[in-house]
Amino acid sequence: MATTSTTTTTTSLIFLCTFLLSLSSSSSSSSSSTDSFVFGGCTEQKYAPNSAYESNLNSLLTSLVNSATYSSYNNYTIMGSSPQDVVYGLYQCRGDLAMPDCATCVARAVTQVGDLCPETCGGALQLQGCYVKYDNITFLGVEDKGVVLKKCGPSVGYDIEVMGRRDAVLSGLLGTGGPYRVGGSGEVQGLAQCVGDLSFGECQDCLSQAIGRLKSDCGTADYGDMFLGKCYARYSTGGAHISYKPHNGRFAREMVNRIMKFIGDKQFSQNLNMQKD
Repeated sequence: MATTSTTTTTTSLIFLCTFLLSLSSSSSSSSSSTDSFVFGGCTEQKYAPNSAYESNLNSLLTSLVNSATYSSYNNYTIMGSSPQDVVYGLYQCRGDLAMPDCATCVARAVTQVGDLCPETCGGALQLQGCYVKYDNITFLGVEDKGVVLKKCGPSVGYDIEVMGRRDAVLSGLLGTGGPYRVGGSGEVQGLAQCVGDLSFGECQDCLSQAIGRLKSDCGTADYGDMFLGKCYARYSTGGAHISYKPHNGRFAREMVNRIMKFIGDKQFSQNLNMQKD
């Protein structure tokens, strides 16, 4: 059974967030780009070693890794003999990854979230190529439009042509179906993705929020990243921040500098700890 601290209840969890600076250059391999750390967070609630919850969590994480060999997204619920032992989890690979790369990414994410969140009832970790999350409170199918990470590049000044192309590319992402979306116009590139447990309408709402925040918060920045709880949107006006191939290529030369905020359920309170890699 999971144990709680005096300042934590089963309905209000404190996320401990890890901050780091991560750079990848144009010479980075696609593997290192896929596996590089973006953000991670853990619940403060702990489970007892050798408990039923630990056994169920291990079963869940094994299922995530195995499933990633044949599917880019899946979620699982591992039932327990009591409600306190139930664990929920999912993974989501970036839409352009081949299955072997997806499986490798998820396996590494599971290993890293275990190192980041030892004996905690919940954890989440985003690598450049995949996302893994688990908790003892269900989040599956629940919308989450809280800002997790925001990164805006330096301003290039207001160039009507460039900003017009950027806005058109971002608008085009909203008009594209599916959870994984890419678009471009000249050197302007855009990418967006939702977690697979959202419906089409929920995905549209999440991406609309992410893209709106990109435009308002990043202004005339030459690139921007906006990660929300269940989706993200990214753009580059110069072609150097993100690159992709619509079918089976990957990102290269990506840079993620700082976690701005990790937000789980809106009812969660936050206790942030900063560190640099």
